[in-house]
Amino acid sequence: MEFEVIPAVDIRGGKCVQLVQGVPGSEMISLDDPLVVALEWITLGAKTLHIVDLDGALDGKKINAPIIEKIVLKGKERGVLIQIGGGIRSFEDAANLLKLGADRVILSTAALREPELVRRLSNEFGSSHINVALDSKNGKVAIEGWKKVSEYTAIELGKKFEKLGAGTLLFTNIDTEGLMRGVNPEPTAELVKSVNIPVIASGGITTLEDIITIRATGACGVVVGSALYTGKFTYPEALNILKMQLK
Repeated sequence: MEFEVIPAVDIRGGKCVQLVQGVPGSEMISLDDPLVVALEWITLGAKTLHIVDLDGALDGKKINAPIIEKIVLKGKERGVLIQIGGGIRSFEDAANLLKLGADRVILSTAALREPELVRRLSNEFGSSHINVALDSKNGKVAIEGWKKVSEYTAIELGKKFEKLGAGTLLFTNIDTEGLMRGVNPEPTAELVKSVNIPVIASGGITTLEDIITIRATGACGVVVGSALYTGKFTYPEALNILKMQLK
């Protein structure tokens, strides 16, 4: 799988935002139209978009559903893979998004509460469409919009969900997420070595060098949000540094 830089489009209250450490009220950036933002990333060359419904994740509300539907439909028109997380609490929630046209659903809290949900969805739709998010805080996986911390490590759960049928994992290092202080590649590298399915990394990307550092862990891609939205580097610059590394 070719390494990708995946732009994040986090939606709260109908706007594209970036939170610090996932904390409501900590918005660093707030743009009016997530669809316009998503289309801009596609125009700049994104092959995958990472869509997060923050209202769904934090409050269980689906107020952003109409916007997400528009992004999915536009993504299909442009041949772009759309992965969606946030507030997917049941089989029906995930199935509805996949039937709408989402390429990949990201399960977090629901997977930890009902692991068999991963198997059911994988059997119904295929493992390639099922991603489990492992958001790590101080070495343990956090749930419910990062408001609670479980007793399990990312490696323990990564192995478990691989067996249950997850096709990919999304590993977010909460300890570095949104702080713009760079990455800690070790947890990602450890998880990559522990499983046989692709791992997408997230959390802390601040410089172009951070992207190369994460690529060296063996991850198949990295989700980037704050660094792009605050102008630390541009998306074309991120794509270019990958091309330079491959020469």
